[in-house]
Amino acid sequence: MIERVRGTLVHTSAATVVVEVGGVGLSLSVSSSTLGALPRLGEQVQLLAYLAVREDALQLFGFGSEAERDLFLLLLGVQSVGPKLALAVLSGGDAGQIGAAIASGDAARLQATPGVGKRTAERIVVELRDKIAPGLSAGINGPGAALGRAAASSDPKILARQALEGLGFGPIELDSMLTDVDGDSVEELVAGALKKARA
Repeated sequence: MIERVRGTLVHTSAATVVVEVGGVGLSLSVSSSTLGALPRLGEQVQLLAYLAVREDALQLFGFGSEAERDLFLLLLGVQSVGPKLALAVLSGGDAGQIGAAIASGDAARLQATPGVGKRTAERIVVELRDKIAPGLSAGINGPGAALGRAAASSDPKILARQALEGLGFGPIELDSMLTDVDGDSVEELVAGALKKARA
């Protein structure tokens, strides 16, 4: 397993970069968000990595953050989502934004990704929601921990969900309470959800 790649950035294109390490140029497929955060050509760069092994090829993927790689690995665990589609999903925003969309059940955001249909988007949400949302199952200490933190910082709805969960509400109850609740801040969302629960 190749954990990370550090070297000189020598080439970039629409979806790949080449990093020279010890005289060897390594080609890595990257998301548009990672591509946009790279330094200039000729400068040093470090990317986290994942090596996809297939019968006919080896493909190296690069990530600008732990949260992005966490999300990529989680997406690979979803039926019918391969490395290329997972990378396409990551190009729809930063890891925190995509993670927040999944954790809040926003399948429509995922459908905006070319190649992701309604059924695939819904499957991603169903299978990964509890692994990403902070305070829920594997998102606390599992492989989605960094992603959960990034998602929380991107979406007040997730922080509101976490706060309500701390008050003892269950997942099904929370889904109902937070549906169609208006508010831009955590406080407004929590107040609206509690008001809806009492109605």
